Amino acid sequence: MTALRTGRTVRVLQPGYGATVQDLGRPGHGALGVSPSGAADPDSLRLANRLVGNEESAAALECLLGGLVLAFDHHATVALTGAPCPARAGGRPVGPNAPVRLAPGEQLRLGTATDGLRVYVAVRGGLDTPAVLGSRSTDTLSGLGPERLAAGGLLPVGDRTTGWPAVDLAPRRALPAEPLLRILPGPRDDWFTPAALAALCAAPYTVTEQSDRIGMRLAGPALERVRPGELPSEGTVAGALQVPPSGRPILFLADHPVTGGYPVIAVVHEDDLPLAAQTRPGRTLRFRLAQRPGAPGTATDSPSPVASPRRKIR
Repeated sequence: MTALRTGRTVRVLQPGYGATVQDLGRPGHGALGVSPSGAADPDSLRLANRLVGNEESAAALECLLGGLVLAFDHHATVALTGAPCPARAGGRPVGPNAPVRLAPGEQLRLGTATDGLRVYVAVRGGLDTPAVLGSRSTDTLSGLGPERLAAGGLLPVGDRTTGWPAVDLAPRRALPAEPLLRILPGPRDDWFTPAALAALCAAPYTVTEQSDRIGMRLAGPALERVRPGELPSEGTVAGALQVPPSGRPILFLADHPVTGGYPVIAVVHEDDLPLAAQTRPGRTLRFRLAQRPGAPGTATDSPSPVASPRRKIR
């Protein structure tokens, strides 16, 4: 995939279900038409990297529902985070959220995730695929970054670490059966009836199979508009709930387009996006209004300024 600077590689024996290389993305290129991309669940990526002594931003693997098989040609330390799934390292059962060591010639085999959607695999030293616009992430919309993993592919391993693994286990709270996502209205909530926002928060929405890293198509109550027609294309952000003519919202994720012409009724708090990204098709989720910053009694509920629906496009 690239020049092997350290000589250490990971061979892909089974690529799982569309696994990609991801780091924390390439923000700041919206003017070029390039979305931030990066891990759909950045919290899990950061944790996986910390567990193996990497910088939090190091490139790792993001795989849907597991199913990945890797072979290592060197002594390696890896960590699995995100969606919990059964796994074996060198034939030994291993758990998530902990550093796992492999010897040369051993394999890491991931079963199917028992909950959640996206599993992250960090390798000590980070994956050293070529950076494009400052990131090694695969952007599935623009085609930037490395291609999806394929059987037989070699992933180069880098040598950038911050120290040795410091903990044996980092327990995490189980994923909720029905995530509750905080939203702020706007910037185009005035294109909808007053009842539309209430409808958005009143009933669960089901994640459909027409969902990917670009966005989640949701099935549930239709959101009624009061204004016909479409907008001139305007900037969008991850977390935007764009509403096409069907009235069913689309929740933009990491590889979202940088512009869109459908009105955005609300934006999901960016701290809740990792939870959204772990909601698999067929599951339901709910929305609730977050208090705006500065409102009385909202100290623990107010999204940060960067979570504003009009936050800077990255």
